[in-house]
This record gives sequence, C-alpha cells and structure tokens, in this order.
Amino acid sequence: MRITTSKDANSEDKLVKKSLARYFAVVANKKTAKFLIAKQVTAEFDSDNSLDVLWKCHKDCMKKFLTFQNQMDKSLESNTISLPEKSYFDLKVRIAEKMLGRCSFCNRRCGINRLAGNLGFCECGKAMNVSSIFVHLGEEPELVPSGTVFTMGCTMRCLHCQNWTISQWKKTSMEFTSQELASEIANLRLGGCRNANLVGGEPTPWVKHWLETFQYVNVNVPVVWNSNSYYSQETAQLLAGFADVYLLDFKYGPGDCAERISDAPNYWQVCIRNHLEAKKHGELIVRVLVLPGHLECCTRPILNWISQNLAPKTRVNLMFQYHPEWRASEIKELDCILSKRDKTEAVKAARQAGLMNFIT
Repeated sequence: MRITTSKDANSEDKLVKKSLARYFAVVANKKTAKFLIAKQVTAEFDSDNSLDVLWKCHKDCMKKFLTFQNQMDKSLESNTISLPEKSYFDLKVRIAEKMLGRCSFCNRRCGINRLAGNLGFCECGKAMNVSSIFVHLGEEPELVPSGTVFTMGCTMRCLHCQNWTISQWKKTSMEFTSQELASEIANLRLGGCRNANLVGGEPTPWVKHWLETFQYVNVNVPVVWNSNSYYSQETAQLLAGFADVYLLDFKYGPGDCAERISDAPNYWQVCIRNHLEAKKHGELIVRVLVLPGHLECCTRPILNWISQNLAPKTRVNLMFQYHPEWRASEIKELDCILSKRDKTEAVKAARQAGLMNFIT
C-alpha cells in the first residue's frame, strides 16, 4: 500500500520487537511459555468443588502465577519444570470442563449441555473437530512460520465470512483427542514453527479442549489466541496465564453494524473489554478488517480507540483483504471489492489516530 524506506523498516522492526518482546523471547527459548509456567503453580482444590469455589481459587492462583512468571522471566538460569500434584493449569481445565456442561465460553451464553452432545449457536459439541493443521506462511511477519490449527464452528455469523466453509460446518472435519492434537502441536514447533496458532472458525467454543490439549504439550511454544474477540469474561480469565499473544479481531464500531452484519449483539462493549484484558495478561496484535463503506462507522472509531486505550505503539494489522464471500451480497455496501480510496482513507485514519506500529 505504501512505499517503505529502509529507515522506516528498521523503525517498524524495533516497534514490533518491543511490543512483542516476551513473545520473541519465548520463540528463542529465552523465556517460558505461559502454559508451562501455569503448570508449575500449585493449586489447592477439589474436583467436586462448585464453580464459585473453583473461580475463587483461580483468582488466588493468578496472583501466584504473576509472581512466579516474574521470577522466571528475570532468571538467567535454565528453568527446570517441577510439577505439583495439582496446578493452576489443572484448575483451568477443571473449570472449563464444568463450563462445558452449561456452555458460556462465548458472549451468547447458550447454556447448552455440550457434555451430553447438545449443540449451541456455534454447533460445536463434545468432541474436538479440526479442519486443518499446517505451517502457515500468510500470517503477520512476526508470526511466520506459524503452526496453525483451524477448528470448526464460530460464535458469530459474519455474512462476508472468508472461512465460511469452516465456520458454518460446510467442510469435512477430523476429530482429535487431546493427546493426538498435543502431538501435532509439538511436531509443528519442533519442525521450526514459531508458535501454536489457535484459529478457526473460532477457537472460543473449544477452550476446554485446548486447555486439555496443552496438558500434554511439553515443548516451549508460545500460544497465539487467534479470535474474533466475542468471548465471555470467564473465557478471558481462563486465557490469562495460557495465551502468550492475543491475535484479536476488532471488526466493528459502536453502532449496529456488528448485529446487522454478524449477528453479534453488544459486540463493541465485549470487544473493548476483551482487548483491555488481553493487554493486562499478554501481548497484542489487533486485526482490523477494512470494509467497504465502513470508514466512519467502524474503521476510524476502532483505530482511535486502540490508540487511546491500548497505546499508539500497539501492533495493528490494517487488513485490505476483503472481498465478497458467502452471503455478502445481502449487505448492499459489502457486495463489492475494496476500492483504492477505501485503502488510502484507512491508512490516513490510522496515522491521524497516532498509530505508529501498523502494517497493511
């Protein structure tokens, strides 16, 4: 979109490394992935405890986790993993198991008993369904080569969805056990991937399955939570101490666009809450998909909010890959490709917002 000089490129490279400093350290095995740290934090709980009791324990463990992570990050010595009988990570798994019986992983809170095989809005059930597992070279530069796992189903209904065959279960999928998927994750990392990129569809319906999977992962690999951001407060708490990088979509502004186009009521409030939580507990890359005709209602308010509430140096991917897919023709302004003017004005809006660490 724009010509970048070598001086610009060097400046951008420094900003990326600074905004994702811990991630790069884990990639280089100089620091430890959060899930491995969480496995070393002792948790005292009974599996039969109520969710309220388990959540109280989770809150207490989070404080211990932060202290322990800080100690490990400062240590120059090789960290030897010592596993307690019950860990903070085990506690997360147990909470997620209980949540699956009355599903509330996404903001819709269907309350469906997926343990019994019932399906909610996302149509995800009891068994983990995977569309594909591969080395992705088309993600943000700092992520590639990325070890991506695309899961089925989604918590939104974007009429312009680029991955609609996955999100709407129109593609054949494979069932995986936690042990099988853990082996795939380890092989991707040992094969040279920088991270484990959990994507879809949408990873949110599979929080319980992802946590179970990483119980069996023992390689040091940063976890990238690649999400539409439409997840519940409980899911945000479970992700804290699990996700190293939050690769979050920011799709719509504060108006009615999210509900009209993606059947996602209250999206703006949910999205800003989860971005703020992500900033507290990990490192952020924010994806903003530029839509035709949505500069003033969506793109500009989003970019301004990011700059004012996350930081001007937040890593942002201003995405120009939109093209009409699935049912986009039902929305008049979306039944076209992105124009050159759309792109130019979006870049101008990012600069006017004061964003310093964005790519297109």
